[in-house]
Amino acid sequence: MQSQDVAQRHAPAPAGPVDVEQAEAALVEHYPRLVRIAYLVLPPGLGRSRRVLTAHALTQRALPRGRKQPSVLPAQPSGREGDPGYAYLRERVLGAALEAARPRTGLPRLSQLPPLLPQVWGLRLFPRSGGADELALDQRLSALSGPARAAYVLRGLEGLPDADVRTILEAAGVDDPGGALAAANGVPAQPALLSSPEFDPCSLQARPTDLMRRRRHTKAVLAAAAALAVCGALVTLPGGGWGPDGAAAPAYAENPAAEAALDPGKLTRVPATAWKSAARTDFSVWPARGSLTGDRALLRRALAVWARPGGTVRVSATPGTQTGGPAGPPQLLYAGVVDNARVVILYDGLRIARYAEAKNGTQGAALDFARVDGATGAEASALVLGRTDGNVRYLVAPWVKKAAARDVLKPDAAATPLALADGVTAPLAGPAPRPGACTSWTVLQLTDASRSRLATDLGELVPAHLTVGRPGSTGEASDAEGLRAWAPFACSLAAERSAGVRSVNAWAYARQPLPDGSGSGDWVCTRAETWRGDGTATLAQFRTPGGAAGAVVAKGTDVPACGPRDPHVLAGVLWKSGAGNWYLLAAGSEGTSSIRATGGVSASGQGRLLAARAGQGARADLSGTLADGREIGGLR
Repeated sequence: MQSQDVAQRHAPAPAGPVDVEQAEAALVEHYPRLVRIAYLVLPPGLGRSRRVLTAHALTQRALPRGRKQPSVLPAQPSGREGDPGYAYLRERVLGAALEAARPRTGLPRLSQLPPLLPQVWGLRLFPRSGGADELALDQRLSALSGPARAAYVLRGLEGLPDADVRTILEAAGVDDPGGALAAANGVPAQPALLSSPEFDPCSLQARPTDLMRRRRHTKAVLAAAAALAVCGALVTLPGGGWGPDGAAAPAYAENPAAEAALDPGKLTRVPATAWKSAARTDFSVWPARGSLTGDRALLRRALAVWARPGGTVRVSATPGTQTGGPAGPPQLLYAGVVDNARVVILYDGLRIARYAEAKNGTQGAALDFARVDGATGAEASALVLGRTDGNVRYLVAPWVKKAAARDVLKPDAAATPLALADGVTAPLAGPAPRPGACTSWTVLQLTDASRSRLATDLGELVPAHLTVGRPGSTGEASDAEGLRAWAPFACSLAAERSAGVRSVNAWAYARQPLPDGSGSGDWVCTRAETWRGDGTATLAQFRTPGGAAGAVVAKGTDVPACGPRDPHVLAGVLWKSGAGNWYLLAAGSEGTSSIRATGGVSASGQGRLLAARAGQGARADLSGTLADGREIGGLR
């Protein structure tokens, strides 16, 4: 869909004015893009929550007033803009965002006031947090003027040449477009980061406002006085820098447990050799590593931000993970410099919390959470330290002897060894960004004293463990057979990003001869288990002879099929032979005694395979009977 969207915006522009209906259609179609542009151009000093609401407000106000009056055709200098309605709206949104970024002189304009609509009460909304790269880019953009940010966005996000950028800036009322372009040159081009969730004001997270203040109505006067005192203290900080608590919000509660959780001196630190004699292998026996484990100021900031994240903190969490402060002093796993950030990783027995701040600067921080209750062995073998330029660095468990990078799409290729320094891996390439561009899928291979395991980065703190085999008796995917089993289906892992996935298993449950005698197709079921228990995803995939990759033909969410509780699966696909004939192919796992198809195709057969002639586009409902007489339904 993204490629189609780009093509539509860059196709030759039709002539003629832009009417209200055309502009409205463009707004509906390209709304997320326009809001992202407004968000990136608005001054960061507004705060992330207000920037989100203001970006939506400016975009919604971009429509021309009235229903019948035609609007003026926007500037289209080179014919790249394929949709005049989109070009018109983009010019309006840019103009409003630039107006909001200008210093106030006299009475403020409408765009410089807090938006009346949309309005949210009791919640703060902000985009999902990115990594150190996104944080660094956001800081560089905050140092630019509004026109320079607009030039950078038009050039990087929209992919426009400088001549078109100059023309659009002039139409938006910028006095010195050349100067804006020159200033934008000072920030390295990173178009992929501009399209990341970090800068997407349509994919949001919500956090409550000050709940304590809202509940204590009878103490409103005292709360206001405390807030004034805190603001006065913040104003007097030299140079606008951080206080001892960094980007944390002001303290609103004082009790011994809360104070102990914020004391760097009370952090749990495990001896470096504790894991060798421990009865279990989980995060509780990881030692504290990194060059900054003695930096009390950094550790205090990390603890304070965890307990009270301020408005400039980017907070993200895997689904089902609470983001509240620790109940007591957590365990320190890592504190050190990772690429362009200072990183602290903490563990409270149920969650991993990663705090990151820019190595050079005090403008905001990032706080990420992952649920890890019950993690042991393979699931407690690695954590993501940071992502930079498409590469990933991991912190591995103390029992890991060797680490390597392996492209799962090339099962016969050798793994590439990764250097380990104090448990930190050298950077390795992250997996493919999108299924449509999946030409490789790099995973982390970890080897301890007894076995090797594979883990893949799915955009969260804890990589997902890859296994193969029948549910209930799965094995590691790191041997030759496991690698060959995963190779055609690894790209489907992209569908499980940011879903709180704990492990993914691939099960080759059937092999079916094709009706035209051209070979046999492979049926594989992949199932993603989550840390929270619900949200499991089951995919049935089919690969024809000689096909490089399998195709997802059916799926189910929160179904027992293909899982340890019910190691059975049934799925079907419409397949076209080389002669142009269409067939319904269906396959069940071992133990399926018969299959029936109803609806658009009526057929039945004994055994766990079924092939029947069908019409193009036909839809069939599948059901099967197991050897013990139990009925099962097909994945859809």
